[in-house]
Amino acid sequence: MKIVRYSNAQAQTCYGILHPAGAITRAEGDPFAGPTNTGGLADTGELAEVRKLLAPVPVTNILCIGLNYRKHAEEGGKPIPTRPVLFMKTSTAVTNPADPIVLPRALRSDKVDYECELVVVIGKPCKNVSRAEALDYVLGYTCGNDVSARDWQAEWGGGQWCRGKTFDTFAPLGPCLVTTDEISNPNNLGIRTRLNGEVLQDWTTADMIFDVPTLIEFLSGSTTLQPGTVIFTGTPHGVGFARTPPVWLKAGDEVTVEIDGIGTLTNSVIEETF
Repeated sequence: MKIVRYSNAQAQTCYGILHPAGAITRAEGDPFAGPTNTGGLADTGELAEVRKLLAPVPVTNILCIGLNYRKHAEEGGKPIPTRPVLFMKTSTAVTNPADPIVLPRALRSDKVDYECELVVVIGKPCKNVSRAEALDYVLGYTCGNDVSARDWQAEWGGGQWCRGKTFDTFAPLGPCLVTTDEISNPNNLGIRTRLNGEVLQDWTTADMIFDVPTLIEFLSGSTTLQPGTVIFTGTPHGVGFARTPPVWLKAGDEVTVEIDGIGTLTNSVIEETF
């Protein structure tokens, strides 16, 4: 099932079911309770009145994994990690499909980068979960863009990544949540980034150093992951900082993250005004 979250003409937040032909029908309930289509057969439900698509779920926490693709670690000249590298974003970094990524100008960055990522959405509380049982706690998957200010990340962040990773709009999510019945193996998906139509990242989630079950086992160790926790699972090679010359996002750009079986997440880029 492909679930979307949207705002209707009355500015109410609603859920819908996205059908193969592109129609969205209104759903009753929410993803964590198990939404049901209004009406009988899949394409005969009540059409949703979609004013604006929103990030697929209300996010409680954002956990992110760095250096989780072998070729990405290699392009950055980093050793292969022996344990997952964890950092976090704030929930205010979440931005919706089609909303802009805002380049920081008050706390300025001129080295803002893109990172396509498979995002895991946790569906029920989990703590100390074994790798064998980890996928039982997954509600579904979506596309994410781990937007990163590389100057703040590498030069001015005091050795920590959070400042460069958690500016407003630096965690686009969407366009839909795909439930686990449609994706049996999250580590067998094509993933890519297009910048202004040009493919800059094009790889597979099979290249993850730590696969999705391993990440959930690690992240839930002595730690409760609540429903609505999203896990950014790392990015493949082809990021902007590793190119010659480097490619940084600029106002007027359009960035698209695409993952096979999930869909495409597109955001424009603008400068912050204040």
